[in-house]
Amino acid sequence: MAPVAEVSYRHASRVFPGSSPVRAVDKLDLEIVDGEFLVLVGPSGSGKSTALRMVAGLEDVDEGSIDIGGRDVTSVAPKDRDIAMVFQSYALYPHMTVAQNMGFALKLKKVAKQEIASRVAEAARLLDLTPYLDRRPNALSGGQRQRVAMGRAIVREPAVFLMDEPLSNLDAKLRVETRANITALQTRLGTTTIYVTHDQVEAMTMGHRVAVLRDGRLQQCATPRELYDSPVNTFVAGFIGSPGMNLVTVPVTGEGAMLDGLTVPLPRSTLDAAGPAKEITLGVRPETFRLAGEGDSALEMTVRLVEELGADAFVHGEVPVGGVPTRVIVRTGGHEAPSFGDTVRIGLRDKARVHAFDAGSGERLPG
Repeated sequence: MAPVAEVSYRHASRVFPGSSPVRAVDKLDLEIVDGEFLVLVGPSGSGKSTALRMVAGLEDVDEGSIDIGGRDVTSVAPKDRDIAMVFQSYALYPHMTVAQNMGFALKLKKVAKQEIASRVAEAARLLDLTPYLDRRPNALSGGQRQRVAMGRAIVREPAVFLMDEPLSNLDAKLRVETRANITALQTRLGTTTIYVTHDQVEAMTMGHRVAVLRDGRLQQCATPRELYDSPVNTFVAGFIGSPGMNLVTVPVTGEGAMLDGLTVPLPRSTLDAAGPAKEITLGVRPETFRLAGEGDSALEMTVRLVEELGADAFVHGEVPVGGVPTRVIVRTGGHEAPSFGDTVRIGLRDKARVHAFDAGSGERLPG
């Protein structure tokens, strides 16, 4: 297959003009290494699809530049960038067979028929599409059509794959199956891939690294594990994880954070970084909470919702923080989950696994 290539965003911005110009992508600096599967993730309007389209040449780069394989492609036409794009819509030609759809771009480039047939056959083998090469798209399932769209990209042997929410049209079961197939395929091909999604579960399960965007700005780019364990701010902490981290603003003293009924000790470095502030934002993952026994220091929680997941359950409830009912989520075993309306006591499994953020800026405090 094609050689891999690094992609570099160098202070790249996309600014949509108007009476109030919108910086859809704002001074993005990001290095994607050879053969990497990088996922761009963020809520709607975060700039992730715009950033992808800037690499493809489908959006202008108003400031900064973009390199592919060490070559500045900022002003290069899309067809000359050595990229292949897989969109949310399959965009298959209904009157063509699977084989014809997959080989059409090569036919336009006047590649020899024998070479086209060879590349299509190899891509079909990789994607388990060999039995369907003579069928037309309307005779295929949604998952099969998406694999044809993938095959159309693969036969071009590009330096970079660009994928813009390619699984969003599939049902939940097929999404899980197809994302596993895409991940395995990218590992086999070793082609540099930039993948856009709004689904943070998809991002965490697919990417070698995940870049989290918000309002056009890069918040953090790291491995899925690092994002989960060490989010740089409250936005990343709340966005990454399903469900997201519990974030509660609480008083802080020389002993630690004071969560009604619980004193959470904090490292001296965290307390020093908090400075004279009387409050910090405490972050606790749902699995770091536990149902507490009698005699344990704990919070009282009123159960408002229980999501049964089989082996596990997510218990949504309210705890009093400074006299104000505050929503928290606790992960429990499926067989020990309380019922709606119950009042339970919750504590911490490991006080060392809580996170501390500046209450004003939302930035992570050291420690």
